[in-house]
Order: sequence, then structure tokens, then C-alpha cells
Amino acid sequence: MLFNSLHFLLFFPVVTAAYFILPHKFRWFLLLMASCYFYMVFKPIYILILGFTIVVDYFAGILIENAAGRRRKMFLVMSLVANIGVLAIFKYYNFLNHNLTEFLGIAEVENPIPFLKILLPIGLSFHTFQAMSYTIEVFRGKQKAERHFGIYSLYVMFYPQLVAGPIERPQNLLHQFREKHSFDYERVTDGLKQMAWGMFKKVVIADRLALVVNQVYNSPHDYTGLPLITATVFFAIQIYCDFSGYSDIALGSAKVMGFKLMTNFERPYFARSIAEFWKRWHISLSTWFRDYLYISLGGNRVSIPRWYFNLFIVFVISGLWHGADWCFVIWGALHGAYLIIALVRDKIFPRLKLPGLVDMIITFILADIAWIFFRTGSIPDISSAQRLDNAWYILSHLFSGINLSQITFAVEGFDHWEWTASALLIVFLISFEWLQEKKGSVIQLLKPKPFIVRYLAYEAVLISILLLGKFTSNQFIYFQF
Repeated sequence: MLFNSLHFLLFFPVVTAAYFILPHKFRWFLLLMASCYFYMVFKPIYILILGFTIVVDYFAGILIENAAGRRRKMFLVMSLVANIGVLAIFKYYNFLNHNLTEFLGIAEVENPIPFLKILLPIGLSFHTFQAMSYTIEVFRGKQKAERHFGIYSLYVMFYPQLVAGPIERPQNLLHQFREKHSFDYERVTDGLKQMAWGMFKKVVIADRLALVVNQVYNSPHDYTGLPLITATVFFAIQIYCDFSGYSDIALGSAKVMGFKLMTNFERPYFARSIAEFWKRWHISLSTWFRDYLYISLGGNRVSIPRWYFNLFIVFVISGLWHGADWCFVIWGALHGAYLIIALVRDKIFPRLKLPGLVDMIITFILADIAWIFFRTGSIPDISSAQRLDNAWYILSHLFSGINLSQITFAVEGFDHWEWTASALLIVFLISFEWLQEKKGSVIQLLKPKPFIVRYLAYEAVLISILLLGKFTSNQFIYFQF
């Protein structure tokens, strides 16, 4: 079910009202059934995949907690193999098989392994990583094994963050399903405001910019210069508004019912380095890789060459996590390379300091260059080689034949008003985010203001969603992961 759909507009108030009406002891069951329904709207049969991993990890947690010595590790490995195996089959099998076919083709040998005609289940990477964090934390002794099968199932299935995160840790979420959440007017309205802001970013900004991005990136060889630059910058804004918009709706809908999910974004385009960017962008994933992979590899407690290798390999794997395509691997590798180059630069020029705004602009440009590979890797129905060719073409023609008359260009469904609206919305977004960067949450800032000021601000957001929103049921970008 899409957050930006009429279906969800009906689903959310019904489930929320039922949640507060029901006695506390039945609420977990309501949320579990609602979450199952939420997921099955996409493709019902794939609920069986979730069911398989839930059963495996539920019993694995208990077995790990009750075992000692090598048996603990054996049960953990069995759980991880089951989870990664499901991910490998559905997400990476055809990718690996295709690359094997290409390799064997060099020697003119036919690949006997068949390809699978399967669709990637929505949000598979997200709930797989959340399930893995549970068994790892039980193994490390930081989380007690959950004995209530329904509560554990809800931990994996909780609908607000089921398909695109944030990727929660068991210590943060599991205990909340046992806590009684009473109706609190201030908390409920704060959650609704956060949901409205997330919806505004998604349907008013992201889906509007997507019209330009899709046209250019689907046929990049038809463009040079400014159209490529415009589409690339638009995509950086689009993916931020799309993904952080989803996170705001997820956090807000959970907050309405009394649940606190982890913050997933902290205005990443105000970062002054790539390292800071990753402390602000998709925080639940970056901390997951830090805690479960980077530190396990030795982190920075190793020789400098090995430290650099650890950083690089983590980002390469992060790229692969996002998608089974070489463009995603290159996207991750670029971010790894950025970090290593920055570390080397700081060693050679320890006193080199640039103005904060310059650092922000450089960081944005570097992230935006990497987004080229991310976006081309997302284009369906073309070969991996064609995606790489498209990415290289865009990168090599960004500054080719620049003509100021092309600052606006023909886009289907986009007139002069749409170009003006897009520019004004980007300026508004930057200004709004800058205010939050300096002053904190705008919702909290508005609370002491007179009622009329708060009312007009909230009404402006709602009216903007209704009048300016692109309600085409566009799927959130990160659903494909």
C-alpha cells in the first residue's frame, strides 16, 4: 500500500481509531493483521517470504539465547544464511547469473544455469536487515530473545516502517509493543503534522521534479549540457524529498499511535563533508553497516591501509544492497573513494580549511555526481551495459554545448508555470531546512505562536498538497530495495 494513495487515506484512520478503542492486550494483534494487509496489497503471495524469515529468526533467537559456545554461533550463522539466502535468490540471483553468462561468453561457453522469472518483493532488503539485527543483538547479549511469536512478528512487520524503514533495532522497538499508549492530543497532532510535511515533500516536490528527471534519464542521449545538469540536480532533490518524505510519514503515523521510531534524515545537503553526509542521510542504514559490518571488519582499529579497505568495502556492499546492478556498486564505490580521499587530504594538508558554504557546495556536487549512477541504475527494462553507458554519457556531457536558452526545455506535462513552481519549491525547501538547521523543529517553533499563525501555516501545507500535489500514485523510490 502506498502512503500517497486513497487506499492509505482510508486505512490509516480506521486502524488508528481501532487501535485506541481496543483494550491494550488486543492491540498487538490488530497491528499485526493491519501490517499483513498493508503488505499484501502489493503482492499477497510474498507474505510467505516474510513468514519464512520470521519463523526462522524467532526460533533462532531462542536457540541462540539458550545455547553456549560454538552452538550459539552456529545458530546465528544458520539464521543469517537463511536471511541472506532469501535476499540472494530474489535480488541477486539473476544479476550474478547474468555476469556469469557474460564471463563464460568471453570463452564462448554457454551458461547452463537458468534465469528465474521472479519479481523482487517490496522492501525485502529493509525487513531482512531488521530481522538480522535482532538475531545479531541476541547473539551479542544486548537483547533478550522474544518469546511472544506475535510480538516478534510485529517487530518485523510493523506497517509504518515495513517497506522502506527506518531499519529499527530490537532494543528500540520491541518493548514499545508491550507499552500501553493512551490517546494524547498533542502527540497525535504532532504526528499528523509530520505526516503532512512528509506528504508535501513527496507529492508536491518529489513527484513534480520526477517528471523532468524521468524524461531526461530515460533518454539521456537526446540531451546535453543544461538539461542534463537540471535533471541531475532535480534528482538529488527528488530522492531526498521522496525518501525523507516517506520517513516523515512513517515516523508520524507511528507517533500518532504512541510509537517512537528512529530519525532517518537530518538535512543531509547541509553536510560539510561526505562523512557528515552519511551521518545525516539514511541514518538507520549507515549505522547498521557501521555496527554490524564496519566494526566487525576492524573499523579504524587496524592499519591505515586496512582501515581504508574497510571503508571502501562497506560502501561497495552498501551500493550492492541498494540494487543488483553495477551502477549501484559504482555509486557506493564513489562514496567510499570520497571518504578515503578526504582522509588522505586531511593527513597531507591538516590545516586546510574552507568556508562552510564552500564545503557544503562541494559535498553536494560530489553526492550529486554519484547520484547519476544511482538514478541510471534504477532504469528498468534495459541491460546493465546500457545503464553504464547512459551514466557515462550523462557524466561526460554535463558541460557539453551549454546554452542558457536551455535552462528550461520541453518536458511533457511541464509548462512555464511548472518550471516556476519547481524553482520556488526548491528555494522554499532550502529555506525551510536552513531554518530547522539553525532553530530546530519548525513544529516546536510554531507551538508558542498565536493560534491564527499556526492555523494558517498548517492550512497552507494542506492546501498546497491538494492544489499542487501530483497524485499519480508514484511509488516511493526506495520501495524497489
